[in-house]
Amino acid sequence: MQGWFKLYSAKNYVEANIIKGKLEKNNIQAIILNRQDSNYQAFGEIELYVPVYLKDIARHLLDNTLLN
Repeated sequence: MQGWFKLYSAKNYVEANIIKGKLEKNNIQAIILNRQDSNYQAFGEIELYVPVYLKDIARHLLDNTLLN
């Protein structure tokens, strides 16, 4: 995915969606890519991507507010 930076990986879609919502609330565009196996959801992850030019801001926000 050229132009996008993988910010976060989660095992569950709800967690990824909550983080996406909080990023978007702070005007950071985010997309979710579901890489979980459709039959065995224990395999694979939900990946959260942000535009490369916003990666530093998004990482700072994630590290200092969203995960605490």
